[in-house]
Amino acid sequence: MTALTEVLKRLPLRRFVRISDEHRSDWVSPVCILLLGLIGVFFIYSAQSYSGGSSWKMQIMWLVVGLAAYGVISLVNYKFFLENAHIFYWLGVLLLLPLAVQALIYELHSALPSIPAFKLPFVQTRFGATRWLDFGPFSLQPAEVGKIGTLLMAASVLARSEIGTFKESIKVLLKVGFTFFIPVFLIFLEPDLGSSLVFPPMAFALLYVSKLSEKFFITIFGLFLLATLIISVDVYRYQQFMEEEGLSFMDDRGAYEEHSIIPLKDYQRNRILAFAAPQVVDPKGNGVAWNLNQSLIGVSSGGLAGKGLGEGTQAKLGYLPPTVAPNDFIFSVLAEESGFLGSMVVLILFAILVCNGIRIAGIARDRFGMLLAIGVSTIFMVHIFVNIGMTIGLMPITGLPLPFLSYGGSFVLSCCVLQGFVQSVYRFRKDFS
Repeated sequence: MTALTEVLKRLPLRRFVRISDEHRSDWVSPVCILLLGLIGVFFIYSAQSYSGGSSWKMQIMWLVVGLAAYGVISLVNYKFFLENAHIFYWLGVLLLLPLAVQALIYELHSALPSIPAFKLPFVQTRFGATRWLDFGPFSLQPAEVGKIGTLLMAASVLARSEIGTFKESIKVLLKVGFTFFIPVFLIFLEPDLGSSLVFPPMAFALLYVSKLSEKFFITIFGLFLLATLIISVDVYRYQQFMEEEGLSFMDDRGAYEEHSIIPLKDYQRNRILAFAAPQVVDPKGNGVAWNLNQSLIGVSSGGLAGKGLGEGTQAKLGYLPPTVAPNDFIFSVLAEESGFLGSMVVLILFAILVCNGIRIAGIARDRFGMLLAIGVSTIFMVHIFVNIGMTIGLMPITGLPLPFLSYGGSFVLSCCVLQGFVQSVYRFRKDFS
């Protein structure tokens, strides 16, 4: 740690790095992060043991890199991120831009085949989604950078603004809305519905702790109900259209998309239907509802203590496909092999991690520190709730990973950086007294 501190002091941000006895670390979060990361490595290994996959080795590497990033971020006074929030924000937007452009090129080519579907450099498309930048030895998911930059920018805007009545806060609301709209729009174009769903709760939490007028939240709740109604009607019309045309719900040609003004893909409508009415979209359970059904079997068969590491049948026998078992459905593997007890250990670690972030927000001496810690805690809560909810049938499948457990380099690094912000708030909060 001493050597790392000396290196940081030689960098341009050295005025933000100061280590002394007064700047002590909070050890609750690092312990939870390390334990969750190790648990993730073991169950990623287990999920791929039958196929000889080596993702667990890459997960260890990313975990080490992430912990190093966590250490660096925690040694930097979070005032540095307040003063440079705009740089991180626009960096995230610039990284997202080529993905959105590539996705639009593919859409235009699909609608007008005469337009060539040329490929932009470094942009990578997997499973019909353009979400990665490929740099050879590693790939980056810019949505994670956009998430971090948006949090910093929104917290910075709110920390620097005076918020009073609803009328007085319109200017602030427009700034915050604009801050969130750009990255959410670009991410939605990829398309990456799962990642875009993280942003609204984050915005709501930041505005709520900023003590905005109650009229705003009543308005937002009304808009949320309206949006839910519109999407529900659209999905119902999609169901009717497919049945009237005699088309299969597993048809991925997007037959209904041109008949709707709602910017959803048909496979996304299928996921919503698979959650709300699985007997309609996939009555045999071998289509869009397959992963959910196999996940439910795995979770329910774990019992009290589980079947043992590597002894689960769903991933081992390939019922949970190798493309989802180590990442989106890692909790199903964990629940089957460690049972109720193992699942509770993980849930308790997550609860401690999130509650500790809220505690640190409560002891912060300034608005930016408080907003930063609350924003990080909200992001984690959304990921945890949605991911575990979708593996047990309480939420639609959205492809949102589980912090520190799901396989994914960009996501592990992002989680470590976000928790590094919380540690920085704890360490340097007294500087704002």
